[in-house]
Amino acid sequence: MKALLSLAGIDKSFPGVKALDGAQLNVYPGQVMALMGENGAGKSTMMKVMTGIYHADEGQIILNGEPVNFDGPRQSQAAGISIIHQELNLIDDLSIAENIFLGREPQKFPGLIDWHKMFSEADALLTRLNVQRSSREKMGALPLGEQQMIEIAKALSFESNIIVMDEPTDSLTERETESLFKVIRELREQGVGIVYISHRLQEIFTICDRVTVMRDGQYIAESAVSELTEESLIELMVGRKLEDLYPRIEHKSGKVTMKVRNLSGKGVNNISFDLHEGEILGFNGLMGAGRTELMRVLFGDTRRTSGEVELYGKPVRPTHPSEGIKAGIAYISEDRKGDGLVLGMSVKQNMSLSSLTALSNMGAIKADAELTQATHFKQAFNIKTPSLDQPIGKLSGGNQQKAAIAKGLMARPKVLILDEPTRGVDVGAKKEIYELINQYKQQGMSIILVSSDMPEVMGMSDRIMVMSAGRISGEFDATQVTQEQLLAAAIGNH
Repeated sequence: MKALLSLAGIDKSFPGVKALDGAQLNVYPGQVMALMGENGAGKSTMMKVMTGIYHADEGQIILNGEPVNFDGPRQSQAAGISIIHQELNLIDDLSIAENIFLGREPQKFPGLIDWHKMFSEADALLTRLNVQRSSREKMGALPLGEQQMIEIAKALSFESNIIVMDEPTDSLTERETESLFKVIRELREQGVGIVYISHRLQEIFTICDRVTVMRDGQYIAESAVSELTEESLIELMVGRKLEDLYPRIEHKSGKVTMKVRNLSGKGVNNISFDLHEGEILGFNGLMGAGRTELMRVLFGDTRRTSGEVELYGKPVRPTHPSEGIKAGIAYISEDRKGDGLVLGMSVKQNMSLSSLTALSNMGAIKADAELTQATHFKQAFNIKTPSLDQPIGKLSGGNQQKAAIAKGLMARPKVLILDEPTRGVDVGAKKEIYELINQYKQQGMSIILVSSDMPEVMGMSDRIMVMSAGRISGEFDATQVTQEQLLAAAIGNH
């Protein structure tokens, strides 16, 4: 089949790193092409070359049989290429419709927006994606998953014949994901070529026709999805067999570190549990079940309305994250870019953000101590960065996540809360994160692992608490439970 778009022999270098080295990609009409590779494999750089954000040092782009060279995203959009970015580019204070058509609002005549037409077309896009909202609503009122659907609606509004979807289901519920897959199938029927980037292997086998694998900026293989298994795809991505994806270690848990009794707050109702030294306590449940809300109450980011929390027998009642850190609780947010990291600051500065009190003397940061600590965690966590002074926003997702976890650990917490620690992280980096978690578990640290990924929470936890509608709906031994039992508890059938 003749490709709609081909990138061939693409090289791209930045100071200190060669991001792409002879990379290639084909996009075919009416097919979904998965683009796979570990974090740092060059996928995002490849998409930026495709859409004109970056110029390739070598190689060529062929669109509809003709060589092209885009000078920016506007030119690639005009040529029929749209991209749904992993990072949301939305404005909270504008309406949904204004966000979808920003900068290209339909006009009755120059200078006068045709509001009726804009709201009508936006509503039609929302209906197509099964989003139960009026396009007149403010963007800021929408939860993260629905905001992601608006980003998808924005891309669809361009009526492009090539659409790049970068981790499009990262924040979506199962219902929203199925709505997206329905639209993808429609687009495929209309002959649209789709590039689909995801770390969720199950999705690749559900919705994609072909897959292109990259590793270390290089093209590795292109194959029909039907000719691959999850194991063979992982092997192509990481260059080795990935045995034992969830490396659980047995460790005898010690005394109670944290005791929670009848805790209530926003989205949380009458929660009680104990957490032990050297234990990984998993929290599972459907989106909106209250898992993150509970963690924010424990950490002091959300107000507690009633209940008690003790750390080693002493009552703690943090009313601000700084008090949570001081009490010995570290929280690694599920939204590393929104809450966890300051993307414009350096890797070193991000790592030390939660430890500034310990690293300061009379208000001045002890630069040597900060550098020593950051260097230790960079090496221990195998964080790939040219320098600790590199802005953290330039690192791959997996390396950003490892730095976010290092930030929490640098504060030397008694309790480490990891909220979706491997979301948007490739299989190789996942394995490294799991091994880090195990290392601290063996040292006796108490760890709470919040995850929507059932195999992950079953594979890494010692015990699992399931939440539904802000309450604990089940407690299980992780070595004995089945996915069916977890799901039954999550939907309230227990």
